[in-house]
Amino acid sequence: MNNAEHISVGIITVSDRSSRGEREDLSGPEIRSWAERCGHIISAEAVVPDEFDSIRDKLIAFADAGIELIFTTGGTGFAQRDITPEATTSVIERHAPGFAEAMRRASMDITPHAMLSRAVCGIRKKSLIINLPGSPKAVRENIAVIEKALPHAVALLRGSVRDCAS
Repeated sequence: MNNAEHISVGIITVSDRSSRGEREDLSGPEIRSWAERCGHIISAEAVVPDEFDSIRDKLIAFADAGIELIFTTGGTGFAQRDITPEATTSVIERHAPGFAEAMRRASMDITPHAMLSRAVCGIRKKSLIINLPGSPKAVRENIAVIEKALPHAVALLRGSVRDCAS
C-alpha cells in the first residue's frame, strides 16, 4: 500500500471567537485545503472554544472514531486561555516530539515568536495528533515542514510498514 493514500484527517479549530460566530475560521479551511490537495479524506471538522473539556472531548471523539491524522489549530501560545497543549497532553498515550521540534526549528527562521509556541504532538490509539498555530500563514508554514513525514507516520500507526530501512 502507498503510505500517502487516503489518510483520514480531522480538523479542530480552537477559538473562542470563532466558536461563537464572531470571527470567521481561516485556519481550519487552510488545513482542509492542504489535505484535499494531497488527496486525503476530511473525516471530521469542529470549531471549539478555548476550554479544556471541549478540546479534550473532541480529540478523544476524533481519535476513538479512528481518524488517523488530527490537526488542532489555535491555542498554543502564551495567552491565559491558550490551553490546547494541555488538553492534547491529557489524551495522548505517547509523545511524538519530533514534529513539534521540527516546526519550531523551521519557524525560527521566519519569526523569533516561534519560540513562544507550546505545541505538542502525540499519539492516541492509532491517531497522530498535531497542534498547529492559529494563523493561516503559520498553518501553511508548519504543515510544509512536516508533510513529507506524515504518510510514513500514519503507515507506521496502521501497522502497514514492515521494514523502515527498505
